[in-house]
Amino acid sequence: MVKGIHNFSEIGKLNKVLLHRPGLELEALTPSTIERLLFDDIPYLKIAQEEHDKFADTLRANGVEVVYYVEEAGKAMSDPAIQIQFVNDFLNLSKINSKGLRLAMTQFLLEMPPEEMVRKVVAGIKREEVATKDATSLMDLVKDDYPFVSDPMPNLYFTRDPGACVGEGINIHHMHTDARRRESLILRYIYKYSRDFAKEGDQMWYDLDDNFSIEGGDVLVLSKEMVAVGLSQRTTISGCENFARNLLKNSDFKKVLAFDIPKSRAFMHLDTVFTMIDYDKFTIHPEIEGPLGVYEMTLDKNGELQFKALRDELHKILALELGVPAVQLIRCGGGDLLAAQREQWNDGSNTLCIAPGTVVTYERNYVTNELLEKAGIKVLRVPSAELSRGRGGPRCMSCPVNRDDL
Repeated sequence: MVKGIHNFSEIGKLNKVLLHRPGLELEALTPSTIERLLFDDIPYLKIAQEEHDKFADTLRANGVEVVYYVEEAGKAMSDPAIQIQFVNDFLNLSKINSKGLRLAMTQFLLEMPPEEMVRKVVAGIKREEVATKDATSLMDLVKDDYPFVSDPMPNLYFTRDPGACVGEGINIHHMHTDARRRESLILRYIYKYSRDFAKEGDQMWYDLDDNFSIEGGDVLVLSKEMVAVGLSQRTTISGCENFARNLLKNSDFKKVLAFDIPKSRAFMHLDTVFTMIDYDKFTIHPEIEGPLGVYEMTLDKNGELQFKALRDELHKILALELGVPAVQLIRCGGGDLLAAQREQWNDGSNTLCIAPGTVVTYERNYVTNELLEKAGIKVLRVPSAELSRGRGGPRCMSCPVNRDDL
């Protein structure tokens, strides 16, 4: 068992990863709920679970310890006092203000063993499960057609986003949307109360109580001294600055690079268009190369953030910053615009590097996968007919906790 957070690169041998196996929360997706719950389609749960199991098995076969969100959270909440504290925080974040409903939901959840309780809050709590006898609020009387008093969390199988392990610390992210914010709350309890996950002394660089959104798909650990952050549809400039300030003042990291990418659903996070796969190789979606702006944040002699725009071609910037002779950018779909757009929609650039030059990808992105192999990359393909409907790839589905140093 690997204990503690240690993550100083994107490509070092992966030792431990946090996943979430999709559960009943996916069956809450209907044509009337998918927009609210941030999905474009409705995955078939049985096949999604089989695909996810193959993803996890691929990681285990390559020496990675796989731990799961629900099980880790259950272990973290073995103390009844911590369970009570979690339920109270969960109801606050869920904006459950009616006294009667809060009491009914509290009793309902605390009757369960910790792991079952966590699984339930992820799956969603239906109105019929916590019907109140006496009205203490108009909320208890007014009826609507929406079945849940607490929304399910179908996006949780993208464990990259609620948090990011950076160095020997963690970000607990303030997610951009209300639909995903409670995912970070569960991670906060794992970090605080599971010593298998985070050892004493592992720091927190960001907390979900911060006012500005940042998400893990936008955080890439490029080296032991440098982190990249995407300014995206879901990560704000202020969130990026707050993270950079906390990290640079309290660790040995020296620099944060901000990548300004187009704000669109197709380019949701930095890692949907750009990932590191070897010492000198990256995947990239060709449509971001033109509009991409790169900015550097460091600390001045007074310990305050200072900023600089980096004005050069991306491959030259990366080579200079990483101290390598040259960097190869492997373009999603190659030179074919249709292939690039199709495979980008199915996360062709969203690779999970598990060792230098070894990546896990979705098998459906065959054009990009062949290009990776031609560049000398070992490609481990996993099925994704249903998983890809959530708009996230292997990197999105994984939160690396511990890697070997390079």
